[in-house]
Amino acid sequence: MPRKETVRKAKQDKRAGKSPTTQAGEFVREEMDKIRRGEHGARSPQQAVAIGLSEARRAGVDLPPPTKRKAKARTRRSAKYAYEAGQGRRKTRRQPRVSRAVKQVLKREPRSSASKPALSQQAKRAASRRSAASRSAAARKAVRTKGTKIRSAAAKKAARTRTRRKR
Repeated sequence: MPRKETVRKAKQDKRAGKSPTTQAGEFVREEMDKIRRGEHGARSPQQAVAIGLSEARRAGVDLPPPTKRKAKARTRRSAKYAYEAGQGRRKTRRQPRVSRAVKQVLKREPRSSASKPALSQQAKRAASRRSAASRSAAARKAVRTKGTKIRSAAAKKAARTRTRRKR
């Protein structure tokens, strides 16, 4: 259950015209604080972020579930449920036994997943995935616009650069 302060900040962000992900950031921050305080843990930084996003969706932040290619079917289904609950399209059933079970499982998870090094490492990984995608896009464009000789020369130069930087 998010704190009133968090919901207030998210609503303030919405009034300021900020994006839904920025609004949801308040909930993610609260989740990280909970883990750091030791209320519960998380298996990984990604899980901590996912819990925060779910809280945001349930609280009414207009953050639609991820598209087909971005997440697993199970994740999408869960996000869809939370989103509909937050938008008032679905009535949630309280399940105390499930809630207790989840809480117990999370209490056993490590607290280090919300540490600064863990979050920074996860951010670096995300950035490298994004840059890899842009590199492959650049390669596809090169195929369309440049000839074989120029591409081959560029590849050889890149290989030389990599070996020089390795040393």
